[in-house]
Amino acid sequence: MKRIVLGLLCLLAWPVLAQSAEDVLPPAQLSAAEKSEVDAMVLPVPPAWIGDLDGMRASRTVRILVPYSKTFYLVDRGHQEGVVYEYGKAFEKWLNQHRALDQKAQRWQVMFIPTARNELLPKLLAGHGDIAAGGLTQTEGRLQTVDFSDPAYGDVHEAIVTGPGAPKLERIEDLAGQEVYARPSSSYFEHLVELNRRFKEQGLEPVKIMPANENLETEDLLQMVNAGLFGITVADRYIAQLWQPLYSDLKIHEGFYLHTGGKLGWALRKNSPQLLQALNAFNKEHKIGSEFGNIMLRRYFKNSKRVLNATSEGEMRKFNALVDLFEKHADIYEFDHLLLMAQGFQESQLDQGARSRAGAVGVMQLLPSTAKEIGVSGVESSADRNIEAGSKYLRLISDTYLKDEEITPVNRLLLSFAAYNAGPGNLMKFRRLAEKSGLDPNVWFGNVEQAAARIIGRETVDYVGNIYKYYVVYKLAAQKQRERQAASQAKDS
Repeated sequence: MKRIVLGLLCLLAWPVLAQSAEDVLPPAQLSAAEKSEVDAMVLPVPPAWIGDLDGMRASRTVRILVPYSKTFYLVDRGHQEGVVYEYGKAFEKWLNQHRALDQKAQRWQVMFIPTARNELLPKLLAGHGDIAAGGLTQTEGRLQTVDFSDPAYGDVHEAIVTGPGAPKLERIEDLAGQEVYARPSSSYFEHLVELNRRFKEQGLEPVKIMPANENLETEDLLQMVNAGLFGITVADRYIAQLWQPLYSDLKIHEGFYLHTGGKLGWALRKNSPQLLQALNAFNKEHKIGSEFGNIMLRRYFKNSKRVLNATSEGEMRKFNALVDLFEKHADIYEFDHLLLMAQGFQESQLDQGARSRAGAVGVMQLLPSTAKEIGVSGVESSADRNIEAGSKYLRLISDTYLKDEEITPVNRLLLSFAAYNAGPGNLMKFRRLAEKSGLDPNVWFGNVEQAAARIIGRETVDYVGNIYKYYVVYKLAAQKQRERQAASQAKDS
């Protein structure tokens, strides 16, 4: 990828965890005390089971599958929060008030199982949970495989949302020929496909439906549109409105919608009449519009980290000036140079002049002492040497602590980023807790990141997640440039 001109998402800076020379050197083994500390945090993962509410009486446990999301469910240093968490705990309280207890006075409990969005319904059907929740809209496709409770929110409008530089839209037909980003597992994607059928009947050019990565939640896509990274996306209007004060460059188009009258509910397996009856009775008292529902809206659709639009000529010049250096060192140390660039942007906004309070310097924010420990000097003044040191350090982390052949190249780098930020010792703790909790220690998203949030909080989770968002944008930009070059060559031939 050469000379790509694009806007970048820029978070307000938070402290970077500069690595010490001791972190560079093996071995990094967990002590017996550290293993015991991690093991004490393990949550039991129940086996797959299919049945109705009466069948849950033996364990008195209801399992809720939920996406790991700033809005719906997250864990910060062991503290659970989010809209689904609050609703789930309220349902737990409701069950204990409304369903008779046995002689042992065993109380009902709700267990939350973080699950990737595209796996929510498949895992529900396979018996890994009893309910799937997280802003799920009833659609014709979904109703073919699962049932939904009565809606907690019954008039959802799926709004078209644009950011800076997006084309002018005045009616739904203006989407013809435009790129619109949506997750394939979302109701938005399903409704975009339906819209294209209608456009075909009208003789209009179809919408270019751009599949967004399943690791990106709706608020992530809104964040990226706000910064000009994507032009158009779709979001439930209430979600877009609640995030708009934070992402002030968003435009929510009123007067025309992709879909209206949507119903948000909890999904459950078909032939579960007892659980369905309980959920419907609970929803009557807790849906949006009730005191509880309104409190949830005010409490959880906020975020403390503002974003900036980094589309200035200076930012673009920095990006273009460093592409060749990242390509060179990525080739030497066998990494995807776009992921390395994404990390460089997260660390310093690609600024060689950046300095942290802890003494970290340059694009990759390394301590000079750490760089010297791995045989690289001059990182204070040379971007070339700084990127070399960062790439070499990542390679050392990967080769020393992530040798498992089952780890994919992308996950190996994501896990390396976590160690770069939190230290290799913490990475070992994250992976041990993930494995002990029945999660995959070789996969970051939805697995090791959950353990990281429980052990040290959100910083490393957000750090890796932001890098991945930048990477997605870089990949899309590279793809668009290849398409433009191919079109230009075809025109000249």
